[in-house]
Order: sequence, then structure tokens, then C-alpha cells
Amino acid sequence: MQPCNPIGYVHSLESFGSVDGPGVRFVVFLQGCALRCKYCHNPETWAAEGGEEWTAEKLFQRVYRYRNYWRGNGGLTISGGEPLLQLDFVSEVFRLARAKKVQTALDTSAQPFAPDNAEWMARFDRLLENTDLVILDLKEIDDEKHKKLTGHSNKNILAMAQYVAARGVDLWVRHVLVPGLTDDADGLRQLDAFIKTLPTVRRVEILPSGRRARTHGGGGRNRGAAFACARLSRCTQGQRRKVISTKILGIILGKCLTSLLQYGKVYAWLAFTNHNQPRTVNRLFASPVRFLPIAGCASVLAFCSAPF
Repeated sequence: MQPCNPIGYVHSLESFGSVDGPGVRFVVFLQGCALRCKYCHNPETWAAEGGEEWTAEKLFQRVYRYRNYWRGNGGLTISGGEPLLQLDFVSEVFRLARAKKVQTALDTSAQPFAPDNAEWMARFDRLLENTDLVILDLKEIDDEKHKKLTGHSNKNILAMAQYVAARGVDLWVRHVLVPGLTDDADGLRQLDAFIKTLPTVRRVEILPSGRRARTHGGGGRNRGAAFACARLSRCTQGQRRKVISTKILGIILGKCLTSLLQYGKVYAWLAFTNHNQPRTVNRLFASPVRFLPIAGCASVLAFCSAPF
């Protein structure tokens, strides 16, 4: 029986994520991962121990405070680490989210998927009932190569992809392109063929390893841009440049907006505490506020003109 308010162990939180599902997301990164990917940049999340303790209810209360940022297409993403290692906790958080009509996304590598365990599958089905999107990280299509790359077979991972698609849940598929490890043409063609068998795939992302700070568990913060393509074997430089530029532009604009909000808070405080000296306060803030849009535009132009 699922606990009414299970405890989860959280590695970190991101309140304004832009690459872990549609729209602006509140992203929760959980502690613990069974995979040991050779290209993992954040092995501190491997251990099941550690992380900050949260109840499902308290965590959702924290998440829901940011609902005004989500507009119509944002929401909550739970990532890792590997979120399925804390299955009951994620399930309860998503149940609370669904009750408030919050869009939910599960960002996973699927390693704990246990199709032969009836009890585990019943718990997983409860999770899917409140899951709008599964973001699945397929690291390697060949089973032997997958074992060498991560220390585990991918048979249950591919089985989960098929199971989720059969249940009618939308899928985004991700693949990290690591030179010399996961970039061989035959493997990409096999991966392409497998993805075509999944009827609910809505998006495929290729993540260049040099532009991603966290590559395990399907998710992570402080990542560089990801680029999407409908066919893994037909990605062009133009497609990559266009989508990466769009992502970077969004990140820069988000940073500028955050800075402006911070300036506004400080300005309001100083205006309140120095109400007899408004000219001094205005002179203090006029220059940096004007500078922010210029700095943002310069950054975008510099990025767009850089070679890929």
C-alpha cells in the first residue's frame, strides 16, 4: 500500500527550467541513480543516501507557488538522478499536481522498470495515471554496448518505452551524443528504427555531450541547449543551429528578466528607506537597468555568429 505522504530525497530544485518539458517548468532533481554512465558529470547523485528530505505535500506546496510562471503549457518535471527509484514519492507528488491541473513530466532513464514484478508494475501504473509526459533517456540501443556504457542492460528500458507508448502516454526521447561512445551511424539508425515503433513519441532530442552538464537520469540543471530532430539519421547543421539559438535566446531573456526583477526589488526597498532622496536612488539604478537589454542583445548576436 502506498504511504499517504511519503518522504522523498531531493538533490536540488530549479524553479525556472526551460529544457525539461514544454514551457517553463519547476524541475525537481531527486537523489539516487543505479546507472554508472561513463560520461556522467554528476556522480554525486548516484548514492541513494543523502539529499534533502521532503514530504510529497510540502514539495508540491513549494512547486505550486511558481504556477504564475507556467502560463498554459508549463508545469512540473521530476528528474534525477533516477526518479523511479523513489516511485511512491513521485506518484504522490504527481497525484497532488493532477488535482490542481498541473502538467506533469517524468524525466527518466527507466532502469528500475520491472515488468515481471506485479507489485512494482501496479505502483508504476498508478504513477502513469497522473503523468502527462515521459521524457525517456535512451543512452544506447545495443544491449552489450549499453552494459559497457552504464553497467546495466537496456532490455527493461526498451520494454518500458514500449509499455508507456502502449498506455497512450506522450513520450519525448533523448539521446546523448558522445564522440566514440554513442555516435556510431549504425547505432543511430537502429535507435531511429526503434523510436518509429513507438506511436506516442512527440519529440526526439539529440544532446551534444559537451553542452550538457548533467547527463544521467534523463535530466539535469545548468545544461546547455538541446536540439530536436524528427529523424535521428537526418540531423543537419542548420537544424541544430536554429534550435540551439532559440534555446539560448530563451535562456538569455530569462536571465535578463530575472535580473530586472531583482533590481526592481532592491529599487523598491531603497525608495522606501530613502523616500526623501529619490534623485539619488534614480541615478543609482538608471544605468544598470538600461544596460541589461543591451547586454542581452549583444550576447545573442555573439552566440548566433559563433561557428558550430
